[in-house]
Amino acid sequence: MNTPSHLLSSNEPQRLAALQAYQVSGDAPFFDEFVRLTGKLFQVPIALVSLVEADTVWFRGNAGLDAPARVPRSVSLCSAAILSDEATVFEDLHQQPCSLVAPTAVEALGLRFYAGYPLHTSSGEAVGTLCVIDRQPRTLAPEELALLPQLAAVALQLLDVQVELARQRGTLASLWPDIYQAIAGSLSRLDTLVGLAQWEESPDTPAARAYQASRREEASLLVSTLQQQLAQALRQLRAAG
Repeated sequence: MNTPSHLLSSNEPQRLAALQAYQVSGDAPFFDEFVRLTGKLFQVPIALVSLVEADTVWFRGNAGLDAPARVPRSVSLCSAAILSDEATVFEDLHQQPCSLVAPTAVEALGLRFYAGYPLHTSSGEAVGTLCVIDRQPRTLAPEELALLPQLAAVALQLLDVQVELARQRGTLASLWPDIYQAIAGSLSRLDTLVGLAQWEESPDTPAARAYQASRREEASLLVSTLQQQLAQALRQLRAAG
């Protein structure tokens, strides 16, 4: 299926050329854990890392969406999200459908909320998105809007690590336990905070607000930790290459 011209970026040839490096096979380290963690941070059932190819969208990381690994570009909201330099947000797709993509997949999957941020390479091309999705309408808080691009930067670092691993056919086994430990620890703490907040009568109680503040602090700490560890991984891989 050919992609409609209105979904093509202004620099489509350069974008597809930049994308080629990321179209590597094999399991990307930590992608499953990373997208699950992203869903937890936003308290949504679905989180994705996508790569927008010439005519398809490849869900490189998928937590919660019952869909094929690749779908036509013409039906994916990620195809629209890469056209913007900022976050693309649809608070209620029933009330505010995306006019750029065919609604078939969105309606069939019962999607209501979508927020996606483009994955920009160092040269500026948008090769894909990090997105969070819900089957209920919702609004992102200002701190969540600020968190989305930070996590998108981590997603691109993960892709860069995968590219280097595929190029060198190597591993950095000594680094992986540290990253797994950081992610697993954050998932556990987030589950605890969410569980405590559910005991509150209202999200506006002092305790509930304190739990929300703790979740924001946890998210900030995790992003910083992952960025540092993945930057170290890339340095080691490139030095070895």
